[in-house]
Amino acid sequence: MQCSPAGKISGLGRLLAALCVLISCLSCSLPGQAADILLTGIEDNPDVQAFTQALRALRPQDNVRFQALADLPTPGKLPEQTRLILLDPPSLDWRMQDAQGPATLVLGISRLQARQRLNNRLPPRLSLLWSAPPPGRQLRLARLLQPQVKRVGVLYDDHSEFLLNELRQTARPLGLELVTERWDNIHDSRPLQKLLKDCDVLLGLDDPDLYNSQTAKNLLLSSYARQLALIGPNAGFVKAGSLASTYSDQSDWLAILNELLDRPPTTWPRTQYPHRFKVASNPQVARALGIGQINDASVATLLAEGERHP
Repeated sequence: MQCSPAGKISGLGRLLAALCVLISCLSCSLPGQAADILLTGIEDNPDVQAFTQALRALRPQDNVRFQALADLPTPGKLPEQTRLILLDPPSLDWRMQDAQGPATLVLGISRLQARQRLNNRLPPRLSLLWSAPPPGRQLRLARLLQPQVKRVGVLYDDHSEFLLNELRQTARPLGLELVTERWDNIHDSRPLQKLLKDCDVLLGLDDPDLYNSQTAKNLLLSSYARQLALIGPNAGFVKAGSLASTYSDQSDWLAILNELLDRPPTTWPRTQYPHRFKVASNPQVARALGIGQINDASVATLLAEGERHP
């Protein structure tokens, strides 16, 4: 007996449905397509190679590689699906020569470096990951270590003056007053001495013109002569004699990159401060200022909790 046309159609439908289920199951079991992650910078050295290898270990499913800037074509000639990570300012200069090019993460760039190169404009497909901690975190660190402080002293120059508005807006809700002094000539100590008379704590900006090996001795000796702490601007200054600072190390940046690379580039932030961080303090300075022992890990936890629950 022959099957009716309706029976044939019914059987075909069941077969197609079964095939769809099978294909769906196979699709779920297959690994996702590997992403091409390209790191670049002007210099290929052991630190860069170690960083690349560490990121590769975090993302074994992807093609993670480093290629020196001199060996790359113009950005627009790179494959569109590449995820580009820039490791230094010269690589940003290279990226800026071409409006075309893949989605790009600019790792560890300072606010000053970005302003000098971008002049307050942010080209599309660029995500800037700031090297310095957010000002609010540094201010909360100062309050946590010295709850009595009210007036925060800040030195600035032409390059860093634009940071003051953000600092003022951040200080106000914390009940802190910002006291500022322009310091155009680092060989003239009068602005520094004037500021130290008018503040309870000195906050260091991420401005290498003001905070460097030439100025460190004057800044530190002058502030501690008045029993005032210097917060920041980075972990290096803490070793030199600053009281404390928050900072993000290689493991923090690797974790931040890993999180971002898990997301579609269209969702990457235009700018972002490092949300993973640690605290460094100087025990000798803390004792000299009568603060006592600082538990860096506990302080970092308190600061992180404050940022999650403002």
